[in-house]
Amino acid sequence: MPKLSVIVPFYNVRPYAPDTLRSLHMNASREFEFVLVDDHSTDETPEILEQAVEGLSKIAQVRHVRHEKNGGLATARNTGLDAAQGEYLTFLDGDDWLARGYLGELVAAIDELGCDFVRTDHVQATGRVRTVVRHPHGLRGEVLDPRRAILPADRSTSVDYAFAWAGVYHRRLLDRGLLHFTDGLRTAEDRPWIWKLHREAESFAVVNLHGVFYRRGVASSLTRIGDARQLDFIRAFDQVVEETARDRDADQLLPKAVRTYCAIIAHHLADVDKFEPAVARQLRTQSAAAIRRMPQELLTDVLDRMDLRRSAKLRRLRRQITSAKAAA
Repeated sequence: MPKLSVIVPFYNVRPYAPDTLRSLHMNASREFEFVLVDDHSTDETPEILEQAVEGLSKIAQVRHVRHEKNGGLATARNTGLDAAQGEYLTFLDGDDWLARGYLGELVAAIDELGCDFVRTDHVQATGRVRTVVRHPHGLRGEVLDPRRAILPADRSTSVDYAFAWAGVYHRRLLDRGLLHFTDGLRTAEDRPWIWKLHREAESFAVVNLHGVFYRRGVASSLTRIGDARQLDFIRAFDQVVEETARDRDADQLLPKAVRTYCAIIAHHLADVDKFEPAVARQLRTQSAAAIRRMPQELLTDVLDRMDLRRSAKLRRLRRQITSAKAAA
């Protein structure tokens, strides 16, 4: 069994894949397994991977999988999870990269702490600018209860730092069904995943490591493309709310889930001009339907506690729903 499996999905990342693969080479060990998943790329990414696999296989264990059709990041990660053999598992996106020696430090951290999963900081790379982004949980290097890190509702917490690649996860979580992503989600795939992890895992810790470099501003990233795939955030947060509503501590946790959902809807409505006109209409319609599905008494309380700018957008949408129902 490899000590660590690193799951790396690739999709049309020809300009960036060489940096990603070079960083894997700098972290390679015979104890490590690299699971490279090509999500049916249509550029030169497959050729780049083929060339890299031969070299990586000499210094690490490598599994190379190619999808027959594009399934999206969540599906590609699931393919990697199904193939991975490691005691520990982590993720990297095909346009990001790692600092030299980072994977060894990551394994040493979770070995020492002995918990279900460990979360890390990361470095945001925007052009030539590098910014360290810290996990919101302040206590470092101590084993904690993941459920207690979901709250408070009105502050940024562990579930708001949803980057799956910013951490390492024990295989027992995979065996318990806690590491797979909702198949087919094209965006916000980390959100139901991180909530489930914090509700159902038994222990976690945060450590002062920031060896993952997250590339922002990539032209092909879904965060920069205003097409219908971005609307999958609604399906993702519907799942968060539905699953949290069934939790034994729903009365405590659900306000956080609804507040976060409302904040994300308000964010997209404020940035509606980036969407194609037809998608912008879908965004408004689907956001209205999402608000209608939320527990209304709880929604009222959440809007009363939100800042005026965001709550005003959501109240206006809510009034439009009420007016339309009355007219009907």
